[in-house]
Amino acid sequence: ALICWFGGRFLLPANQQNALPALRVLAPTVFLSAILGVLRGYFQAHRTMTPTSVSQILEQIMNAVVSVLAAWLLVRGAAGQGNTAEAVYGAMGGTLGTGAGVLVGLLFMLFVYGINRNYFRRRVGRDHTGQEESYGEILRMLLWMITPIIFTSFIYNCSAYLDSYLYSSLQGWHGFDADAISSAYGEYSNYFVPMAGIPLALASAGTSAMMPEVSGKFAVGNLSGANRQVSQTLRLSMFICIPSAVGMMVLAYPLMGVLFPSSTALAARLMIFGSVYILTDAFSIISGGVLQAIGHQRMALVNAGISLGANLGSLALLLLAAPQMDIYAVLISNIIFSFVCCIANIISMRMLLGYRQDIRRIYLEPAAASAVMGILVMLMYYLLFRLTRRPFIGLLVAVLAGMIVYLVMYVICSHTTEEEMYSYPMGGRLVKILRLLHVYR
Repeated sequence: ALICWFGGRFLLPANQQNALPALRVLAPTVFLSAILGVLRGYFQAHRTMTPTSVSQILEQIMNAVVSVLAAWLLVRGAAGQGNTAEAVYGAMGGTLGTGAGVLVGLLFMLFVYGINRNYFRRRVGRDHTGQEESYGEILRMLLWMITPIIFTSFIYNCSAYLDSYLYSSLQGWHGFDADAISSAYGEYSNYFVPMAGIPLALASAGTSAMMPEVSGKFAVGNLSGANRQVSQTLRLSMFICIPSAVGMMVLAYPLMGVLFPSSTALAARLMIFGSVYILTDAFSIISGGVLQAIGHQRMALVNAGISLGANLGSLALLLLAAPQMDIYAVLISNIIFSFVCCIANIISMRMLLGYRQDIRRIYLEPAAASAVMGILVMLMYYLLFRLTRRPFIGLLVAVLAGMIVYLVMYVICSHTTEEEMYSYPMGGRLVKILRLLHVYR
């Protein structure tokens, strides 16, 4: 946090010093994230994933809401000061959203800890193991277990900074205008990334909930049980991520226009071409969580390092060979990052768990239902827009109708029983809706 605040000018490329205010706004977020991570780890150690999962969802929702609102208010306040000033204030607004999300997640975890504090104290009081480890032993154990996880998280998080630095430097070397570079990267980082982060937050929550089960089954040698748990988690994640990606692709223009009024058509085009990133990144998050759950943190670290190399190498190659690709090169290189990570993690899971994916149930069934949903949603939105000329009304009706269409088509395509549906997120409510629609009787 101190480095971001005091050393930001040295972290940014010479032609991107306008991003310094946004980087300083991010500094408190770095500090708060460390505390939030400790609290999440504390509850996970007590084998309860619900607080972590809920806090991650709240974090992403608040991130999206505050990013939109703060960017809109700050850009509006900077109106008339030029495109550069508007871009700077828009970036600050998007960064405020990240901080607000972390703060809400932290407050929620503190609230849950406060409620359960007496319970934890009673558990400590009843603990009579008779063996107390020294602080040195605890520190060595933490370093051995956590260091690979920290470096893996570092790779995931620093990739965005390295992408920004490499993109700005190479495009500046090609002679591109600094304001144009800032504006294009702002469309990517302030609009596309938060939108993609919403379904990815749900994938992260599913990973957190899965880890204790997979770890426990792997520890006792129940590989088939661990594989079933992994498949179930992937199936639930793709149940959410695939329709999210399709919906964001077919409704990219109205979504960006309604949620981010200050965005341009570039943000919508990034959403259209980058929707596949939601799927590859979701799988890389889950598969990396599996490797960490079974005690192979170093393998997850190596795979992430290989992926980062592929990311930076492909970005440099694309911008050197075809600088006119501009910000699309950053998007493609990030897709390559998550795709390479997926492949590396799949190979590792196959070696360690003998894992085999059920392609039909995990991918094809939700993809078929999402295809039908996407066509109907697109037709419905543009029909309503022609009638009302109000994008918000058309978008709201199309999204709500799309959710119902997808749910019905998914049950038809996958033959999911009522009992199986209860294991899905908000399964009880989904069953009630399907009963009202006479899909279940």
